[in-house]
Amino acid sequence: METQPIRFYYRGKVHEVTGEDTTRTVLQYTREDLHCTGTKEGCAEGDCGACTVVIGELAGDGDVSLRAVNACIQFLPTLDGKALFTVEDLRAPTGELHPVQQALVDCHASQCGFCTPGFVMSLWAMYLNRPESAGCPSRREIDDVLSGNLCRCTGYRPIVDAAQKMYDLPRHEFDRAALAKQLQALQRGEMLSYEHDNHLFHAPRTLAELGTLRAAHPEARILAGSTDVGLWVTKQFRDLKHLIYIGQVAELREISEGPNGIYVGAGALLNDAFDALVKHYPELAELRQRFASFPIRNAGTLGGNVANGSPIGDSMPGLIALGTSIVLRREDRVREMPLEDFYIAYQKSALEAGEFVQGIRVPYPGTAQRFRTYKLAKRFDQDISAVCAAFAVELDGDMVRSARVAFGGMAATPKRGAAIEAALNGQPWNEASVRAAMAALPTDYQPLSDMRATSAYRLAGAQNLLYRFFLETRTDAPLAAHEVNAFATV
Repeated sequence: METQPIRFYYRGKVHEVTGEDTTRTVLQYTREDLHCTGTKEGCAEGDCGACTVVIGELAGDGDVSLRAVNACIQFLPTLDGKALFTVEDLRAPTGELHPVQQALVDCHASQCGFCTPGFVMSLWAMYLNRPESAGCPSRREIDDVLSGNLCRCTGYRPIVDAAQKMYDLPRHEFDRAALAKQLQALQRGEMLSYEHDNHLFHAPRTLAELGTLRAAHPEARILAGSTDVGLWVTKQFRDLKHLIYIGQVAELREISEGPNGIYVGAGALLNDAFDALVKHYPELAELRQRFASFPIRNAGTLGGNVANGSPIGDSMPGLIALGTSIVLRREDRVREMPLEDFYIAYQKSALEAGEFVQGIRVPYPGTAQRFRTYKLAKRFDQDISAVCAAFAVELDGDMVRSARVAFGGMAATPKRGAAIEAALNGQPWNEASVRAAMAALPTDYQPLSDMRATSAYRLAGAQNLLYRFFLETRTDAPLAAHEVNAFATV
């Protein structure tokens, strides 16, 4: 198939790109080819936020979605059909600063300035996506948006002040309708096929195209948000010969509610997926906040986290405890299995050659269900778990009708605790039963020691999380969140 140029909208015009590596990052191209060097490289792994840009793309309703993402791990071909905005876009031709920038100046929110463009872009995305009628955001909302931006010298207090002050300045409007027209003209009627130096990048537009392509090329690497695969290139220098990008497949972005539960397509972004799940499971709100950073959740997908199968992937314990199933597809054949059965061994799943993850299905909560997820890590924001725990217990009065327990970070895969569940099922929901389940935990898990935690710490932490779950959900005088959570406030 003949190679096609990558086309995207940037600084008022359409750019066509050929002759670039399929894994060249957006950051590299922006700085080295477009010579727009306001965007910085810090960590090259999506942690520090110095490289933050805003990506615009058409949404399903014809509107424009504007998301802050990390340019250092996004591959250039993924920009096809989209718009790229960098800090250079904000300043008016007259030299007037945007309210975001002016507020940062007024509040003395920059010292060395290296991280400042990233903060500007994260705050600009919040500014664009927050209706004027909504007023000033809360500290919690600001902290969430800035969770992916690291400042080493100024400190966050003046930056947060600026995030509030920018709404007091004269409003700057953004013409979404004009951008939508530009993007509409860039949309392809067929799959993007891009080749350079015997490296292939395909971006199918339909589920059928993806199924055919995947069956024909089972060796290809499926790419969603680049939040993991991007690091294979920037940190491990891996040579990826063939990428199949699923970000253009509208069917994979589907999030719907049906009689059998909440369906989340494999291409649904993490922020969108968590928004849908938290409506039914508000207990997931803290995990959502602590799952990576806001820009990572704007790029990564829940399906990608599930398909990755990392033993420290934070979504899987909660999904397994809730009885989630995974939907797999190979061309026209679709099969569904319990999520816990998908993980066979370390980095080995039940996927067959030519098969891919189409989505997941999460059951609705039961009326007698008690559910919690907990994460132990060295930092509150943007850190890898030492232990991630999830507990779902259905009660019949004071008796445990059924218990589902799952942990991440405790084994080679996300894993249910059979001995723990057996110690709880059919027993009264009381301290004695929970203590027995805590004693059974080493039967299910023999965790390793590594740089994040020792084996002993993981075992003790996992047992204590089970006890905390009991304290929060016992039928007699359950403890409130602020009584058991060091980060919560009354």
